[in-house]
Amino acid sequence: MDRLLIHVEGETEETFVNELLAPHLYGCGFVSVSARLLGNARRRDRRGGIQGWPPSKKDILRHLREDPNRSCTMMVDFYALPQSGSGAWPGRAEAASLPFSQKAAAVETRIFASLREDLGGDLSARRFVPFVMMHEFEALLFSDCARFGQGIGRPELAADFQAIRDHFESPEEINDSPITAPSKRVLDLVPGYQKPLLGNLAALEIGLGAICAACPHFDGWVRQLEGLAR
Repeated sequence: MDRLLIHVEGETEETFVNELLAPHLYGCGFVSVSARLLGNARRRDRRGGIQGWPPSKKDILRHLREDPNRSCTMMVDFYALPQSGSGAWPGRAEAASLPFSQKAAAVETRIFASLREDLGGDLSARRFVPFVMMHEFEALLFSDCARFGQGIGRPELAADFQAIRDHFESPEEINDSPITAPSKRVLDLVPGYQKPLLGNLAALEIGLGAICAACPHFDGWVRQLEGLAR
């Protein structure tokens, strides 16, 4: 399959796909790479964030059914996924208590199984690749703290970003709480941080190669996508 649709949760991820990921994947053989927001962004509350699983699943299933010759994937933050109530995402609540190395896979496996069940078992790994970012988009920016600072026009913050990064084995392990999640740490240092603009300026400065080198789970996803075009 040489066409790919990437389901994303917000404008930041949509821009990241269009500006960084898609050009790389075109070089791997894809003829079409597009990003699609999950749900109707205009109906989200002012806090933004990902919607519940039932409407998200409905969107994904519709896109899978409308074009059986296109591969699909997703790019959503583990940190933001609803854990309880009618909107809970598959496996998210259980994954909260698992070791870091098992969290993403637990959710991704359950997401794939939920979609496959609704499709009567007719879903292959080439048709849909689930991907949950650990723990959210901002973690990727800690892949190169000097370039992170340069990208947002705050080079003097490179040492502060690096001090955070040095506490973890990889940027993806920067933890999952309302106080210590990657975006919260960035906001502490950059009041008024505008995620869609500054986040992607930083990502462009850092580059996809550096992000893949520092973030194993993200890198594994990119490698899977590359393989779909072959």
